[in-house]
Amino acid sequence: MGVELEGRVAVVTGGSRGIGAAVTRALLNEGASVVICGRSAGTLEQALSDFRQLGPVEGRVCDVGRFDEVAALFRFVGQSFGKLDYLVNNAGIGRFAPVDEIDPAAWDEVIATNLNGVFYCCREAVPLMKKNGGGFIINIGSLAGKHPFAGGAAYNASKFGLNGFTEAMMLDLRHDGIRVSTIMPGSVDTGFGGAGRPAADWKIAPEHIAATVLHLIRMPARSLASRIEMRPSRPPKR
Repeated sequence: MGVELEGRVAVVTGGSRGIGAAVTRALLNEGASVVICGRSAGTLEQALSDFRQLGPVEGRVCDVGRFDEVAALFRFVGQSFGKLDYLVNNAGIGRFAPVDEIDPAAWDEVIATNLNGVFYCCREAVPLMKKNGGGFIINIGSLAGKHPFAGGAAYNASKFGLNGFTEAMMLDLRHDGIRVSTIMPGSVDTGFGGAGRPAADWKIAPEHIAATVLHLIRMPARSLASRIEMRPSRPPKR
C-alpha cells in the first residue's frame, strides 16, 4: 500500500510557480499540508490564493540564499506544525554567460540560490525530521549537473555541486530514517532562463516532475532511488 499523505507536512521552496507550483498542487491534492516560499510577495500571494482551494497551505517570503530568512522559515514550520515530513528544494535561478563575461554578483547569486540555499534549507529541516522519526528530502537538480554547456559555468557549477552535496547528505542521514534523492530533469516547460519564452509541448511538463516526487515518496521505505534523470522523450531532431 502506498504512503498516505493525509496529515503529512511538506516544504516546497520556489513553490509559487513552475515546477514548485506543480509539486505543491500534487501534494495538496494528496492531503498534505504544504508551506511554500518565494522571493516575490506578489507572486507568492497569488499562488496561495489559487492553492487554498486545494488544501491547507501557508506561504512565507524567503530568499533561500539568505540563511537568516531560511532559519525564520523553518522556525515558522516548527512552531506551526511541530514536524516536517518532506522538503522539496526547488528554488533555482540561471545566469548564463562565458566565464570572462560573468558578473561576479551574478555568479554569487546563482551559487547562493542553487547550492547554498539547498544547504541552508536542509540544515534547518533535518532537526525537524529527526524529531519526527524520519522524512524525505528531494532536491530538484538538472541534467546540467552532469553535462556542462558553453555559457553555463555558473549554473553547471551549482548543479554539479548540488549532486555531490545531495549524495553526501544521503550517506549522512540514511540511518536516521531520512531518505534523500535528486531529480535531474532536462528541458522543462516552465519558461526558465528567460521571460516570455514560448511554450514547447515536447518539453517535460512540470506535472511530470511532480508525479516523480510523489513516486519517490511512495517507494517502499527500505528502497531509495538516489538519483533520477528525466529527459523529454521526443525532443526536436537536430
